[in-house]
Amino acid sequence: MPIAQTPYSILLISCYELGHQPLGVAWASAFLRQAGFAPRTLDVSTEGFQQEMALGAQFIGISVPMHTALSLGVRVAQRIRGINPSCHICFLGLYATLNAEFLLASVADSVIGGEYEAALVPLVESLALRQSKEIAGVSRTGTLQAPVLQRLSFPLPARDTLPGLESYARLEKDGERLLAGHVEASRGCLHLCLHCPIPPVYGGRFFVVPQAIVLEDIRRQVEAGAKHITFGDPDFLNGPGHSLAIVRKLHREFPEITFDFTAKIEHLLKHRSIFPELAEKGCLFVISAVESLSDDVLRRLHKGHTRKDVEEALAILRRSGISLRSSWVAFTPWTTLQDYVEMLEFIEKEDLVDHIDPVHLSIRLLIPPGSALLSQGDMKSFLKELDQANFCYPWNHPDPRMDALYQEVRKVVALAAGEKEDAWITFQRIKRLAAPAHGEVSLPDSARKRPPRLSETWFCCAEPTEGQVASVNI
Repeated sequence: MPIAQTPYSILLISCYELGHQPLGVAWASAFLRQAGFAPRTLDVSTEGFQQEMALGAQFIGISVPMHTALSLGVRVAQRIRGINPSCHICFLGLYATLNAEFLLASVADSVIGGEYEAALVPLVESLALRQSKEIAGVSRTGTLQAPVLQRLSFPLPARDTLPGLESYARLEKDGERLLAGHVEASRGCLHLCLHCPIPPVYGGRFFVVPQAIVLEDIRRQVEAGAKHITFGDPDFLNGPGHSLAIVRKLHREFPEITFDFTAKIEHLLKHRSIFPELAEKGCLFVISAVESLSDDVLRRLHKGHTRKDVEEALAILRRSGISLRSSWVAFTPWTTLQDYVEMLEFIEKEDLVDHIDPVHLSIRLLIPPGSALLSQGDMKSFLKELDQANFCYPWNHPDPRMDALYQEVRKVVALAAGEKEDAWITFQRIKRLAAPAHGEVSLPDSARKRPPRLSETWFCCAEPTEGQVASVNI
């Protein structure tokens, strides 16, 4: 029987994609449709767990591109096992590869990472035809395979079965909350930062998505009401020519649409000449993983930049009228108390308080299974045994004050998020914890102009809080 005529019930589940309409399942769905299947999709972060959808599924693919998604995805899989034990559960994405052994030993029948759509389609075809064969890139119990690293022929992401853009993060700008779309112009990354989950899977490779596909995906989201587009590439400037061409065509067709993207500090310096044009074409802000101002910590993480580079990158963006929204790994085994205080002083001095979500000041270095950091000799002196339930290696700081500070900062940030506290007040509370001599918490200027930002404040490489996980109806 031809595959297109084979009745086979497929459900693709997204658990969390930083508040964006999930591309992970939209692309998986598109590839499967090309092969003649009719997958359904479910985003539990916005729709909650739909038991009736899981009950009749023969194949369930769970997208786990980040740690938070994995934490939620395992809970989803456990629930599915209880109500539909015969279905095939496949985990897809970065954190599936990093945690393959545990997933296969507990809740998964298969695991696929990298450019996983290339292996997903033949896997589903073989299952639909009740064939048993080994498929390149598909890990199963007792057979771990390398992630798929090959150029794909991309279809348009299939977004029509997902909740609309109104269910996801908004752009907050000048007192307005505008619908925001999300696309990717490339996947993977050229760089090998040791703390990042991408290098262990992609090994320094990246793959571009054809311009025509990216632009048509943007076009359809604009038609659906998007006023802003986030380029969700791990680094939008890995292929600057490709990216700039897309931005130019986007602006030519939709001059009123704004955008943001993520890029390394070293790319901001290397490609400094393009930022005036990017600003003119609608770039509001750039997200960059600063992580630390300590040159020692930056060197240990192989970040490829220094504190001086951060200061220069900030100046480049400011001259162009673009905001820097930096991410931080505020707590590492090498971060000193003085490093932390200097980070806070830098943020305040450079007027960056409103440019940084307070959660970033509580981020603790996450070391998942498969992390490149595990190859560093001095890590052994900090690490505890693998905490498989939380998909990471816990570690102790050699200075107990730093672990105590982390716990206190995390509490402050969680409470502030729950009460929607002004970021300025939260920042002052954190500074008071780190440097008690700083004085009383000062009140913010309620009339200050806040920079544009997205409404989602979770962080991709951070361990989710109990409140964050509990907010997802599983």
